[in-house]
Amino acid sequence: MEVVLRKYGNSTVAVLPPVVLKDIGLRAGQSLSLETTCDGKIVLSPKKSYSLSELMSQCDLKAKPPKDLELWDNCKPIDQEVW
Repeated sequence: MEVVLRKYGNSTVAVLPPVVLKDIGLRAGQSLSLETTCDGKIVLSPKKSYSLSELMSQCDLKAKPPKDLELWDNCKPIDQEVW
C-alpha cells in the first residue's frame, strides 16, 4: 500500500487508511510513540499510560532525597511565598 505525505500547516502528515488503523488496533486521536531505526524505518507504538501504583512500585521509598531537594526544602521565603 502506498501512502503519500501531505503538507498540513507547518507539518507533514501521512494519512493512514481506516483499514490499516483497524488492522493494527489504532484510532484517530490516540497518542503514539514514534521512533526511527538506523535503516530508515519508522516504528509507531501506542503510548503506554501508567497508573500511580505502577509508578510508585518503581520507587525506593526508603531512598534518601537528592541533595538539591534538601537545599530546596531548607530555603527561606524571598518575597510573598507561603511555606
